[in-house]
Amino acid sequence: MKALIIDDERLARVELRRLLEQHKEIEIVGEAVNADDAINKISELNPDLIFLDIQMPGKNGFEMLEQLDSVPTVIFTTAYDEYALKAFEYNAMDYLLKPIEPKRLEDTVKKLIEKTRKEEVRQSELPVLSEEDQVFVKDGDRCWFVKLNTVKLFESEGNYVRLYFDDHKPLILRTLNYLDERLDDKTFFRANRKHIINLKWIENIEPWLNGGLLVKLKGGHKIEVSRRQAIKFKDMLSL
Repeated sequence: MKALIIDDERLARVELRRLLEQHKEIEIVGEAVNADDAINKISELNPDLIFLDIQMPGKNGFEMLEQLDSVPTVIFTTAYDEYALKAFEYNAMDYLLKPIEPKRLEDTVKKLIEKTRKEEVRQSELPVLSEEDQVFVKDGDRCWFVKLNTVKLFESEGNYVRLYFDDHKPLILRTLNYLDERLDDKTFFRANRKHIINLKWIENIEPWLNGGLLVKLKGGHKIEVSRRQAIKFKDMLSL
């Protein structure tokens, strides 16, 4: 499992490296000293896991996560306990207080390995969903049996995803990363950290800020495709 350590304090990075030497399942592929450095390293190294400090010069850890298109598994490492609740709003797997205790880190690694194993088993058993498949959707007391080609947009809201189809927009208990793994990428495209769009529902595309794209879907939704995803988008759809 490839891991990236993100912390502006050199001694904190050195100490975490030392502690992780006991856990051979985790391979440290790099370090980052601030949010901008981390965004570049995540794009370059594609880690499965990040150990993320919260308080850093410039952007903090939460602001950094907001800029990622796809977020690796996150373990926060911080000297402050007041961020714990907010950390789990970002789907953090765990929250370690500095100085990190070896036993606490061991428990976290065990939990991480078990979570990874279960996800691998689940993904190997679940089929990829195409636009022709139908899925059962339940939101409160309301239920739908939805053909996926009618879903124009999936929008992340924390641990939930909102589906947009017809005049409905139910909320389901899934993460966008989970759906990104299951949906057929010939039809469904991860536009940014918060949105997956149905390519068949695109009405118009125009250049946008910082090399990104602005996609207008039939029905009026306008979704920004991040600069990094715009490159992939153009490669997919160009002759």
